[in-house]
This record gives sequence, C-alpha cells and structure tokens, in this order.
Amino acid sequence: MDAMEGLRDAIQNRTATVAIIGQGYVGLPLSMHYALAGFHVIGLEVDAEKVGLLNNGRSHIPDIPDTMLNEARAKGYEATSDGGRLGEADAILITVPTPYTKTKQPDMTYVEQAARAVAGKLRKGQLIVLESTTYPGTTQDLLLPVLEATGLKSGVDFEVAYSPERIEPGNQKFGLHNTPKVVGGMTPRATELAAALYGAIVERVVVVSSTAAAEMTKLLENTYRHVNIALANEMALLCHTMGINVWEVIGAASSKPFGFSAFWPGPGVGGHCIPIDPYYLVWKAQEHEMVARLVELSGQINDHMPEWVVERVADLLNDRGRSLRGSRIMLIGVSYKKDIPDMRESPALKVLEKLHQKGAHLSYHDPYVPSLPWHYGALQSTPLSVATLAETDCVILLTDHSNLDRDLLCRHAPMVLDTRNALKEHASPTVIPL
Repeated sequence: MDAMEGLRDAIQNRTATVAIIGQGYVGLPLSMHYALAGFHVIGLEVDAEKVGLLNNGRSHIPDIPDTMLNEARAKGYEATSDGGRLGEADAILITVPTPYTKTKQPDMTYVEQAARAVAGKLRKGQLIVLESTTYPGTTQDLLLPVLEATGLKSGVDFEVAYSPERIEPGNQKFGLHNTPKVVGGMTPRATELAAALYGAIVERVVVVSSTAAAEMTKLLENTYRHVNIALANEMALLCHTMGINVWEVIGAASSKPFGFSAFWPGPGVGGHCIPIDPYYLVWKAQEHEMVARLVELSGQINDHMPEWVVERVADLLNDRGRSLRGSRIMLIGVSYKKDIPDMRESPALKVLEKLHQKGAHLSYHDPYVPSLPWHYGALQSTPLSVATLAETDCVILLTDHSNLDRDLLCRHAPMVLDTRNALKEHASPTVIPL
C-alpha cells in the first residue's frame, strides 16, 4: 500500500499519531481536540517548565481547563521537549510564533527552527501542516525546501499543507470546533489529507486552491480588523476635536441593519495577530514592488493611539492645574483584551512606557496579571480600594475586565479616562470618555 494511502486510513480510523509543535494558545487547544477525538497526540514544547506543568495536569492556557487537559492525558496526550519524537508522528502541525522585527519585517526564526526539526525526523508517509500566520509563499518557499533537502519529495514521499490558526483567546462563543478551518495543500492529495485530518475535530473545513491562498486568507481577516479599528480610532480623534461623543455616533450607526459593522476605538491594538499580521502583508507587497498604502496608514493610526492616550491624560491634568510629571497614575487592565492574562503586544505597555518617560509615578491594577515584567523593574498589581484610588491623581481604564468594580472606580477615583467606554452606565463627572 502507498504510504500516503496508509495515512488516509489512519486518519479515518483515528489511529494516526499527531505531533503538534508549540503548546501555546494555538497548539494546546489543537492537542486537546485531537486527543479527545481519539488520536494519539505528542505535544512538542521547547519550554521545559510548560512541559512539566502539562504532564502534571496543569494547564497554562485559560481556555483549556485542567479537567480537559487531564481527560486528554487519560486518552494518550503527552507533552515533551524531545524533538526526536517527531519521527513517531503520522501528521505534524507547526504552531510556532511568527513575530516581527523592530523594523516590522517578518521574523521566521521559529518557523525555520521547526522546519529543521521536522526535516531531521522526516519519513515517508507523513503530512506536514504549517499553521503559523505568515506571508503568502512561506509554505512553498521556506518550509518545503528545508523538507525536500532530505532527499524526500513532496507529493511523492510526504505531503505539505497550510491551514491558518483562527484561535481567539477568551472567545466563549467560537472555539476551535465551531470555527471553520481553511486548508490549502501543495498538491490535491495534501489538501485532501489535511481536510480529513481537520475534519475529525472541526465542524466545517473550507478548501482553497493553494497554500498561498490559505496564507493570504489569514492576512486578509486580520487586516480587515486592523483597518476598521484604525477608522474607529481616527473617528475618535476627529469627534474629540469636534466635541462629539464617538461612542454615541458608532452606536447610532450600528442601528443600520445593512452596510455597517461596528468597530470601536481604544488605546491601541494588541494580541498575537492584529498588530503584527498586516505588516507581513506590507512587507510582501514591497517584494512585488507594490505599496499597501491603506494598510500602512492604518498601522500608523493604531500605533499612535497609546501616545494620544498619554496626551489626553496630560491635558486633563493640566486643566486641573497639575503637571503629568510627578502625578500619580494608575492603569486599570494591562492585558491586551478583557478577561484574559495575555500581554502580547498590549497597548498598555506602550502607555506605561510613555508615562514613565514623562515622569509620572505609576501603578496598575489587573487581577489577571498579578506581576508585570518591565525593563525598569517588575510591577505588582495594586488592589483596587478606596484608599488606593484616593492616592491617585488619574486612573486610565485600558482593559475593561468583567470583574472590575465599576461603582468603586466611579465613586472614589478623582479622575478616570475611560478608553473603552466601560463606564457609560455610571454617570459621574469624574469619568471622561476617550
């Protein structure tokens, strides 16, 4: 029997071994779903501390409860730092980070490392799928040559596909199982095998014609959000100048049942996708002697928002006869999104940095982030109380966690800049909207 035919049967019978490189926000949910679906799963993770936690039944990802992890372990899931285990796998999914450099160019270091690890144990009959968000052409031009340097041939000895991750941390409505999975293979058989593999754990698989089309799909999704958030942020700046409440305007526009989707302003954009992915598109466009003008401009607008928040605080303090330098500022919520501890690309870090540079005395409160690593020294989350609020000159609400005591904040903070419109139901002269 052809080796790839054997893989097809193993996927169908759920006897295939699936190795997933990276056990973070993307890789761990994948591991759990495959294990619970009956596959033997090897979770490869370079962080030995995380491996120890996982093998002791303790999840480091909020969306994966310990109960799910232990159920998966009972069905055969195991975490390891041993890259040699990749040789045991019938299918290998790569879910490593794809950050950008200081000059906002793609950093493929982790993908390249993963590719070399896979190549070191590549054998006939394996399916390799890249999930990391990246620019069109990565699978074909970066991953494939490393694998074929072993002497094995794609489409003959093994198959390669791309399927972009669509995980949104903290989303209680849409998770891995009910979010459609886009799949594009280097060959029709690669597409078929990858679709079958994902079809075992998700409700719907969307097939596209190539790996490049699948790669571009993810960039379009996140660039769409990036551009529309930038529009909302620019509207916030314009409305402030004109003395108009931008939240009221967007809310009213949302009443139109067609032709409008609401996006909201804020202190900037954060997370593992939206602040980064559009710049992959900008970089790729330059390679083709094109300029993604709208995408670049949107990045400039969104990147400016933390600075504008600081400018607003300085103006508000000035109106009360105080200088920003020496003022006591408390940040409320420092993770990039409500109700999660994820700090990746959080705009709160940029606000914190700019306030420090201007001489403010800083503290923060965030029940999801008890300690905040910072190159000026770690900060500890300050309890929110009448006493701690009384010691501040201004509070900046950056992330509106659901468990925030809004009444306490509105009653006892001397001044609150609300960048999320989270206190709209609390009429108070001390609350100032963004």
